Amino acid sequence: MDKSTKFPEGFLWGTATSATQIEGHVVNEWTDYLAPDGGHCRVACDHYHRYEEDVEWMAQLGVNSYRMGIEWSRLQAAAFAPLNPKELDRYVHLLDCLKAAGITPMVVLHHFSNPPWISAAGGWLNPATIPAFIDYVTKLVAALKERVYLWNTFNEPDTYASLTYLIGGFPPFHKWRFHSYRKVIRHMAEAHGQACRVIRQAGGFSKTPEVGIAKNWTYFEAFQKYSLWDHGLAKFCHYAFNHFVLDAFLGGKRREDSTFLGVNYYGRVRLNHFQALVPTNGVSDERLKMLGIVSDDMFERHPSGFGRLLEKFHRRYRLPIYITEHGAASSDDDFRISDLTQHLHEMHGAMNGGADVRGFFYWSLLDNFEWQFGYSKKFGLLSVDFNDKNLLRKMTPAGEYYRGVCQASTVPPEENIHPSLSSCC
Repeated sequence: MDKSTKFPEGFLWGTATSATQIEGHVVNEWTDYLAPDGGHCRVACDHYHRYEEDVEWMAQLGVNSYRMGIEWSRLQAAAFAPLNPKELDRYVHLLDCLKAAGITPMVVLHHFSNPPWISAAGGWLNPATIPAFIDYVTKLVAALKERVYLWNTFNEPDTYASLTYLIGGFPPFHKWRFHSYRKVIRHMAEAHGQACRVIRQAGGFSKTPEVGIAKNWTYFEAFQKYSLWDHGLAKFCHYAFNHFVLDAFLGGKRREDSTFLGVNYYGRVRLNHFQALVPTNGVSDERLKMLGIVSDDMFERHPSGFGRLLEKFHRRYRLPIYITEHGAASSDDDFRISDLTQHLHEMHGAMNGGADVRGFFYWSLLDNFEWQFGYSKKFGLLSVDFNDKNLLRKMTPAGEYYRGVCQASTVPPEENIHPSLSSCC
């Protein structure tokens, strides 16, 4: 592999956020949730009022694209209601600010949150949510099609459905309802297909529209080579969270609805006596280090799996790919920079092997409300001081590094990789 890595002209270098995590002032199922650290999303980063400032920060970062959520609950007060003109105008102005800064938006239509009237009617377990969502999509696309051509229907449907109905991490905090999990995936997959057709048939776009899901991919593996029970559990998890979901959205003729595949990639989960060896499962840093597992504050890192995954998706689906999320939660910026460097080299290697990767969106622009973890997980290219009422933004060393990548469209050599990362991954 070349020591430096140049990416093709027109490649999208971006960053990503979601509405509930940064905007504040939302009314959805997360509004009254208090995380264990006492955090809530009622103000978050106050991006709702400070989006112009945050676009200026994006310009300083040198990104040419931005993956952003639009909050459904702001725009419709009831099923099939007209869009709220005040809230729509705010999003239109945000998009105009991005255009003025030379930043291409990718709009996410569903990123883990629902209007209260959807939740009250049973959420995505209720098939009536599908036509309600399609009505929302139809109206929003008609309003924004001159400004947006990249559309992401669902962010991580697997994560949403599993944390809502299997693991109990998302409202309404149900556990072990596997039938509900499968039903939600099927309903979202049906809504995705219909939304794709609505978007592609709308007409009037400034550029040919592109539409797809963002699938979170996690490798599930047994930690001990000869642990048959852990191998069995890993195989089941792979089927339930990867294969079943991708088949629902992209299996058979459904692949023809999407024009791209979004990939969110953070790493892997290894199982030891049925225990997931990751920080989010309460495994201590000391134990992970003793086992030789390299993690950020949430996930085991697995850069070498990233390139293999992209090559696999290219062979299987023959769709253009956007890396819709990748990042590391850590206060160690040397670690974050090393992690990013390795993953970008893996991505470039997959592209040399034929994978049609067209963009990379770093998660996240800002430290933010990380759902059930509150504000304890730091992903931001910009840090945010949540103890300061002014929510001061500050460029991190990782942000400075990423700015250099974006401006040159080149990844530096790997000589300075964090020793613990390179030795284990």
